[in-house]
Amino acid sequence: MENLPTYLPVVAAAIGPDEGGRWLMHRRPEGKAHAGLWEFPGGKIEPGESPQDALAREIAEECGLSVDPGAMVEAGFAADPPPQDGGLRPVLLLLLTCPRWEGVAVSREGGAWRWFGPEELAGLAKPPLDTRLAERFFGHG
Repeated sequence: MENLPTYLPVVAAAIGPDEGGRWLMHRRPEGKAHAGLWEFPGGKIEPGESPQDALAREIAEECGLSVDPGAMVEAGFAADPPPQDGGLRPVLLLLLTCPRWEGVAVSREGGAWRWFGPEELAGLAKPPLDTRLAERFFGHG
């Protein structure tokens, strides 16, 4: 039997659109994986958490926004390929839309926060899984 990898479940938020049709993105801080690239914000799902609760916690920790777990809708997923050398645990990235939020995004853990229209978002340098999700969600990268 093939040795199947155990994926690391990570949740990401498509927060928006705002009044201008823009979506909130996070730029990864220096010293982290994918530093300088723009991503859908989010993080790891802790044991016992639903994806929605994990996302609400992560967004509050990272930028201080309060997002409504009850309004979140599943939008898609992307996964790393299985490692060929027994290396790092592959990521399963779950994208949820967050159409309702309160507050103003401020950087609490490093990186930058900015609102982008779908066309602007297509031109951003993003990690591979975020690129695939953006292509599916917006119809382009």
